[in-house]
Amino acid sequence: MMHSGFIAVIDLGTSRIKGVVGRKNEHNVISILASGSIDAGNSVRRGMVYNIEQVGANVHKLVMMLENSLGRKIAKVYVSLAGQSLHTLEFHEMKQLSTGMVTEEVVSQLRKAAEKFQPEMVRNYRVADVEYYIDDKPERSPVGVTGSQIEAGYELIVGRPNLLSNIEKSIAAKTDLEIVDFIVGPTASAEISLSEEEKELGCVFVDFGSGTTSLSVYKGGILRRMVVIPFGGKNLTKDISALNFTENDAEQLKIKFGRAMENQDAPLFTSPFASKPDIDLTELNKVIGMRLDEITANIREQIILSGYEGQLGAGMIITGGASQLKNLDLYLTQKMKMPVRKALAKKTFINNAPELISDPSFTQALGMLIFAEEDCELVLADTSEEQDEDRRSPSSGWFSTKKKKPKNDKKEKKPKAEKQEGGIFSKIEDVFGEFFSEEDDE
Repeated sequence: MMHSGFIAVIDLGTSRIKGVVGRKNEHNVISILASGSIDAGNSVRRGMVYNIEQVGANVHKLVMMLENSLGRKIAKVYVSLAGQSLHTLEFHEMKQLSTGMVTEEVVSQLRKAAEKFQPEMVRNYRVADVEYYIDDKPERSPVGVTGSQIEAGYELIVGRPNLLSNIEKSIAAKTDLEIVDFIVGPTASAEISLSEEEKELGCVFVDFGSGTTSLSVYKGGILRRMVVIPFGGKNLTKDISALNFTENDAEQLKIKFGRAMENQDAPLFTSPFASKPDIDLTELNKVIGMRLDEITANIREQIILSGYEGQLGAGMIITGGASQLKNLDLYLTQKMKMPVRKALAKKTFINNAPELISDPSFTQALGMLIFAEEDCELVLADTSEEQDEDRRSPSSGWFSTKKKKPKNDKKEKKPKAEKQEGGIFSKIEDVFGEFFSEEDDE
């Protein structure tokens, strides 16, 4: 696998934008090289880029933080794809088997049909999962199986058409980074959190984020339904702020004193914030409970719509930054009438960075590393002309072709140009050229 270089991912969260850099070994086990996060402000709303300029500036700052930690430059990144409009859509394609057997070519043709399918009003972003039927009988590994016809049932992830364009504009606005690919956030979280046994038995995987709550239903080892509910931890904070607190103070109250379920009646307590009113803990948690009831009602409805209610033997698995609310697992166990466990990134995927593995707010970012493959390191141009020519050749696909490369080339060629012209205008051009070059890098 990747013995040099690294992979870099950016997770555009509603509350914080996170970045992680890692390297895979020959067994696809990831070593974390650098990580960081930055306050998103109001630039991302419900998982979607809202302020293009601000998101671009935040990503630029975050990448600089990662580069300082690495001591190396980042040329490319993988970026999370999220938003309340994301959901799964079923697509079925059937094909007659003229040779009487399923071949690799037949499976490839079926997948291409799924990838090209464009539903109305939404955009087809990813083929998430597939289930095959040969002569109406389910078959997980169809290649080589005999029959007269094959049907493929795909789960496509679709959403609003402008999700990618807003992200692309924000990255291009303030950085020279290339976006290698977009990785669907909920599938990344599930990939690094769930076991194959849980997917097989059936489970509902819930990622409680700041702006949204994503829900994925698995059964028989396959994703059956995925939807994003437009409520998250930030809604709890806003509800608490209605008790005459600022959002910052409300967030701290939620973290320190908030509970999904109260173990016992709580008295009035003195606010830890100067010049703030006292608040009844019972009242605080009542506000939290009312919002949780609404979110839970949505989760229950989505499980019913999936058609797998009562068939989820592995219960509910929860993760995400907002899942850290005290007693949330107990609350959901009581409300949903099923076992609930908290999930973190599995250590079989990550061989270091225990502080990130134990932080559920980083689950999605770590999961993105599983799907990332391309080297994201910026390789600076060598002073040797021969090596420069090699790196410019088409065979060197790993070499960055972003705008930073021509800037380096110009700086290398300036002494040669000055020698040829030999005039004062050449020197003036060098001075002003360097001045504008420095400004572009900022």
